[in-house]
Amino acid sequence: MRMARWSAGHPWRAIVGWLVFVVLCLGTGSAVGTHSATTADYRVGEAGRAEAMAAEGHLERRPTEQVLISARTPSVPVDRAAAEAAASDLTARMRRLPEVAGVARPLLSRDRRILMVEVALKGAELDAKDKVGALVEQTRAVGKAYPGLLLEETGSPSISKGVDRQRGDDLALSEKITLPITLITLLVVFGSVTMAGVPLLLALSSIAAAVGLSMVVSHLSPDAGVGTNVILMIGLAVGVDYTLFYLKREREERARAGGRLSSGALVELAAATSGRAVVMSGLAVVASTATLYLAADVIFSSLATGTIVVVLVAVVSSLTALPALLVKLGQREERRARRRSERGKPARRTRDDDAGRVWAALLRPASRHPLATLCVSVLALLALVTPLAGLRITEMSRDTHSRDIPAMRVYDRLNEAFPDQRVTHQVVVRAAAARSGQVAAALRELARRADADPLFAGASRVRTSADHRISTLELNVPYLGNSAQAYDSLDHLRRDYLPATVGRVAGAESAVSGDVARYTDYPAHQNSKLPLVLGALLLVTFVMTGYAFRSVVLGLIGVVLNLLSAAAALGLLVLVFQGSWAEGLLDFRSTGSIGSRVPLFLFVILFGLSMDYQVFVVSRIREAVLAGVPTRQAVLDGIRRSASVVTSAAVIMTTVFASFVFLHIIEMKQIGFVLAAAVLLDAFVVRIMVLPSAMLLLGDVSWWPSRVAGRAAGRTAGRAAAASAQIADGRSAADVR
Repeated sequence: MRMARWSAGHPWRAIVGWLVFVVLCLGTGSAVGTHSATTADYRVGEAGRAEAMAAEGHLERRPTEQVLISARTPSVPVDRAAAEAAASDLTARMRRLPEVAGVARPLLSRDRRILMVEVALKGAELDAKDKVGALVEQTRAVGKAYPGLLLEETGSPSISKGVDRQRGDDLALSEKITLPITLITLLVVFGSVTMAGVPLLLALSSIAAAVGLSMVVSHLSPDAGVGTNVILMIGLAVGVDYTLFYLKREREERARAGGRLSSGALVELAAATSGRAVVMSGLAVVASTATLYLAADVIFSSLATGTIVVVLVAVVSSLTALPALLVKLGQREERRARRRSERGKPARRTRDDDAGRVWAALLRPASRHPLATLCVSVLALLALVTPLAGLRITEMSRDTHSRDIPAMRVYDRLNEAFPDQRVTHQVVVRAAAARSGQVAAALRELARRADADPLFAGASRVRTSADHRISTLELNVPYLGNSAQAYDSLDHLRRDYLPATVGRVAGAESAVSGDVARYTDYPAHQNSKLPLVLGALLLVTFVMTGYAFRSVVLGLIGVVLNLLSAAAALGLLVLVFQGSWAEGLLDFRSTGSIGSRVPLFLFVILFGLSMDYQVFVVSRIREAVLAGVPTRQAVLDGIRRSASVVTSAAVIMTTVFASFVFLHIIEMKQIGFVLAAAVLLDAFVVRIMVLPSAMLLLGDVSWWPSRVAGRAAGRTAGRAAAASAQIADGRSAADVR
């Protein structure tokens, strides 16, 4: 309230100050740059341990690119002489590049249709995509020199670059979808271009400030490349929501005052009610999102940092710039009202009464039959939870990327022509230098055993570090990385072959890495952290809700409702994405699984966003109870008065999240879909059906252990209610207080 009072009293200072803050954030962020996560930051589990040991001996796997040389007609065998000449030219060109560590000898496919040249790059795996452009240029140059041949390039670096380009195009598309629909929704809510533009402009400026601040914060918590994505998605959703909560309350108080309160007093009333709810909601989102840090994963930490930064900035904008804008807009509206009055024109009619009647009708089942409504709605949500029994979580790998990326289509051709090159396991052993001979012999024995296993397709030579402490062996697997055979080969290697060979060398430490090992170890690492994160999340939700309303019962209700809506949304996700029936509808190719990061991210973010609605709705109920209204009537009036705002906010949030369903990256599709579904379920089922039914059945017990009912309106919300009731005498909010 003090912040709102100052902003209302110095509107231009507050507005200019906010703009200066946004510019400073962007300028500082641009000056310091983004500290991106390194390869070492992504290491988890046994695969991460193997990669760390290999890096210690400078034996880590280098990022590679594969150039395929074939005839222009795919079914025709390649001209061997021309292909070898092109390969020789390409090899010479590649070796001259400073980015290249080495070029392997050309390899001819079994059907003699493709000649493959593999190029290894220098440096870390994550940096390779920034260097691959020079290699692609040389490939194109050789292709032009040999017009009768087709030269195509693929590899992890070029695929990563293609994914980044596709992600950028997708985000641009989502913005084109989201911004107009958000503006249209706000126009419907407010009926004014000016009032509709305020939430959108504040949200966009908050996003800009958050992007700059996230660059600064990345020097404390490295950015994994997903921070900007989550800032755009969450920033637009909560930025518009918070402003919407504030604006609607100010308009409600203005309509109730009938011109007898100044714009400054109306802003104070909005700050005392919706402003407090915004602060509590923002803190709840921050607290719940912070539990992601407990996952000890750089991607989740990056997601948490982006979310926390943009939510805090959105809260600050709603407490500083928004009151100032409301005062200036309110003063303009007052001048128009005076001119209409002088001309004898009637005041503009508000649609709030009509909306109130609509929501009163929607609330009728809960008000007349709370027990039946509660049972039916909970059973419906539990029915959506049932598909969770078949939940299958996997790490979304290179094989799941969209084939719209050119490098992915070439990757498919590579896998078809060279099946022995599909997957590689890297065995890393660390032992005393004196035992390097024993380690090498054990690794050769391991290679012989694997050679007799149809799950493997050959091995490399044993490599040893300069200090003879680290040794590595690479084993090829003729199956795709997401296949059951590839996972079986890793299981045989870790469970049988390693203990029987390297495991017998005294003091030797061994581990297996590679793409399949990463796909296995990452979900396992996440599952090990899941109980800790969820436990902390439930505790934070209970504490924040209990503190906000001084009620243990409401704290427990908040936890249960959030769990129910999140689980129902996740069940709906399983129903849609683990099957193939919705592939054509949502334009995706089912992997038969859910991305390993989606469930945890869903629970954490949804718990925070659900607190927006919980705090806003229950705040209105508690405000009425503090003013002396019986709990039953307060529940119905509070939900009816807040329902239109919650619905509008939910529609906007759903639009933002649903726009991510149009993205090509399957994990982003799943996140967008599940968050959109969760928001709809939370707003239209939980807050309209389940919450009022539960509170009506509990009555005054809802506030236990505090005794809210019957108290004098002495707290902040009560003072605001009293101010609203006494506006007829023309006193300001400060006078009433």
